[in-house]
Amino acid sequence: MKPQTTACTIEHHAMMFAYLAKHAIELCGDAGKEAILAGMTTYGNERGARMAANAKAHGDELTTMTNQAYGEWKPDYPGQMEFGTLRTEPTLQTYISKCAWCEAWQKHNITEYGKYYCVNVDNAVYQGFRPDFVCTPTATSMSWGGDRCEFDWGHPLSPEEVEELAKKKAALGSSCMKDFNFHTAHLKYTVSQALIDALGEKGEEAVKLALADYVNTFGQEYLDVLSGLYPVSSTQ
Repeated sequence: MKPQTTACTIEHHAMMFAYLAKHAIELCGDAGKEAILAGMTTYGNERGARMAANAKAHGDELTTMTNQAYGEWKPDYPGQMEFGTLRTEPTLQTYISKCAWCEAWQKHNITEYGKYYCVNVDNAVYQGFRPDFVCTPTATSMSWGGDRCEFDWGHPLSPEEVEELAKKKAALGSSCMKDFNFHTAHLKYTVSQALIDALGEKGEEAVKLALADYVNTFGQEYLDVLSGLYPVSSTQ
């Protein structure tokens, strides 16, 4: 068997979402927008729940510190993203000043649809990790015209937790991370299901058109590589 060489990147993930959003909104207007936002909330909740399961499997409590430690993705290459910490107390605040998702949507002239990814995904992941947590944007996100994305995570990181976070990230490395073949397959499945459930035949048509655009942009192999990756069966 030939080794797997087709590897999705953040660009593929970003454009899978943007095409789904584009066709849902073009076909169904506000109902399409609502379905996309609901799908993204479900998608984020599922990601957060996976992160929580990983934390628990390592014997860690679900805290803001462990939420930061158990992230599931990393940039495709150094320098692709720029992000950091604004403060750690009285609440943790972070920022993103260079975003590969935004750059992908700008490259393909589809930010007007891609931007719906940013409405609630960070909070949805956080609440999937622990339902009583809330992540609050404190600035207009870049995809919506802001200078940078900023977030308040609602809880502090003590100096001891900052030190513990660095150690935890170093110990975990990439062991709990997923590649963008998986992430793109997950997004495709969950958001497509949300569109079909909410919009019926028009949702099915939106998904069909989105996948056609995706294949036209990247090639059939970048769709085929997603097959069977999500949902994960109990035997995998």
